[in-house]
Amino acid sequence: MDKEALVRVAEHFFPAGSVVSVEGWGNGHINETYLVKLTSGEKMILQKINQHVFPKPEELMENMMGITSYLQKIIAEQGGDPRRETLNVIPELGGKSCYRDENGEYWRVTRYIDHAVCFDQVESPEDFYESARAFGKFQNMLSGYPAESLHETIERFHDTRARFAAFKKAVDEDVMGRAAEVQEEIRFVLEREETANYFSELLEQKKLPLRVTHNDTKLNNIMMDPDTRKGVCVIDLDTVMPGLAMNDFGDSIRFGASTAAEDEQDLSKVSCDMGLFEIYTKGFLEECREKLSPLEISLLPMGAKVMTYECGMRFLMDHLQGDIYFRIHRPGQNLDRARTQFCLVADMEKKWDTMQQIVRKYGGKESV
Repeated sequence: MDKEALVRVAEHFFPAGSVVSVEGWGNGHINETYLVKLTSGEKMILQKINQHVFPKPEELMENMMGITSYLQKIIAEQGGDPRRETLNVIPELGGKSCYRDENGEYWRVTRYIDHAVCFDQVESPEDFYESARAFGKFQNMLSGYPAESLHETIERFHDTRARFAAFKKAVDEDVMGRAAEVQEEIRFVLEREETANYFSELLEQKKLPLRVTHNDTKLNNIMMDPDTRKGVCVIDLDTVMPGLAMNDFGDSIRFGASTAAEDEQDLSKVSCDMGLFEIYTKGFLEECREKLSPLEISLLPMGAKVMTYECGMRFLMDHLQGDIYFRIHRPGQNLDRARTQFCLVADMEKKWDTMQQIVRKYGGKESV
């Protein structure tokens, strides 16, 4: 879209003549993101919502408005800065949370957060600790929000049992004729059906509460102060929906405690770093321990295993189906991604007692 057209979109949120410029911004892979500069000197973030990933933008924005309004109130009560410590949605001039253009595309605006940056990689244990505190605080502040009132922006996103059924179907169909080459990896998944079912069975038994969860708890979804390296604001709220606290914890471990790149081909380099596991556990539980049940705390290692297993299964399924979901930059990349995740799962299984001991160390409650 040309710059004049982008300015016209922005002017649905701001009075005519107040938009100075609209430029591409950031390196996100899902939504199109732009930086808007206003005559007042203020900066805003304009985004076009990707409807292929999020087919119901209005429900997504209903979630986002509810969550951010609630967080602003909590932050103000705690003496913080609600304009900086959570996202602030700017409604379009008619009062709606987003603007739908003549092509059916949905656009939204949020306030730009000054003096805050995102880091794509964990550069130090301290960075990982601060990300744990940020996501733990996010879980803490939203512990009183009615999770059942939220829409599922991606249906059954972390339903590992449903993912397992879809995986078996992909193996049976074998549309690309690749299954024969990856029998060892397929066996790895199928032998762990109990892992796929674990949380679903506890939910059915009503032993676990549904909570407001972020569902994409990577380091680069936290705005951090570049001077103090402390978390300022959790961003990318598109996947906030009902879920399990263990899954948010586990996805961070899967991504941040691995000793190798996600597509590493030399599997001897891949392991789950127990030092990083401990520092994340410490930070996360410092912020939300009192809001979680003893069972939830005891199951944090299982969250790490389930999320890593699920992600590996999804990578392998995509390889079997012709790389139609996860973007690849070379042949076999999704298979390499799957293998690193399975290597991490196997390493966690070897270190299971250590992981449980670490969680008990910081859990603060009797283990279940």
